[in-house]
Amino acid sequence: RKMKERIVRFVAGTMILVSVTLAYFVALEWLFLTLFVGANLLQSSITKFCPLELIIDYFTSRSQRAK
Repeated sequence: RKMKERIVRFVAGTMILVSVTLAYFVALEWLFLTLFVGANLLQSSITKFCPLELIIDYFTSRSQRAK
């Protein structure tokens, strides 16, 4: 469980940093990605539902079935 939370935080933080960098150097429209990530973090804190956790669960269950 803790590893999944760390992965979610790592991906969210990376996406925010990348989108802000792209907004600065390429186009301001990249800030919409920052807005999306922030809104998703907010809704997941309220609803306890995170789409990235579903993706992580899917791939970890597939890798365990392959063993």
